[in-house]
Amino acid sequence: MERKGKCVYFCPAIMASLSAIWVVLVLEVDVQPIGPQGSLVGLASINAFFFSLLGVNILWYHITDWLGIAAIMVAMAFAVTGLVQWVSRRDVRKVDRSILALGAIYVITIALYVFFEKNVVNFRPIIMPGCTKPEASFPSSHTMIVCAIMGTAKLEWRRRVSNCRLRRLLEGFSVGIMAVTVIGRSISGAHWFTDIVGGILISATFVSLYHAVIALFAGD
Repeated sequence: MERKGKCVYFCPAIMASLSAIWVVLVLEVDVQPIGPQGSLVGLASINAFFFSLLGVNILWYHITDWLGIAAIMVAMAFAVTGLVQWVSRRDVRKVDRSILALGAIYVITIALYVFFEKNVVNFRPIIMPGCTKPEASFPSSHTMIVCAIMGTAKLEWRRRVSNCRLRRLLEGFSVGIMAVTVIGRSISGAHWFTDIVGGILISATFVSLYHAVIALFAGD
């Protein structure tokens, strides 16, 4: 049990390191102009293989957009919970620490989304309808945001919901949204394979960080 507890605190550093390594690989390895309008793409051979295998299905892009809205609603529910606690307890320091930690994770996620929009690693494999040029594609921000929100929500519900059946339902809901988002975004053709992996790795970093923080608060 002690070893398992210590692993909780090491996981964020491990996942952050893997995420950083992945970014470097995409930036530096097998970079070829295989994207629209000759845009350069890292790990081009792997990306080209999966893109030709999975093709393009814009319907799945729209389906995962709606799942993203569901995830945002979950985040807003936790935000409202924190706001109610703040108002009722009249001190932000008295808001549940896990809720404050969730807010911090959301802020970091948004900041990283903005960072990658400004510092483009890869462009999309297709030019989206209504656009005239490729858009930033790495990481899959949708995958990153949905998995960060629903992954942390799964941990929070495990702590807060005492009813076993309801807790399992909510945890299954979280896993389902994450799984469909990853699969749907992959087969939509709007992202390279490396974009999806990047989104998963970065969101796993956030979720493991949140897990470590709430474990620390609990005295594990």
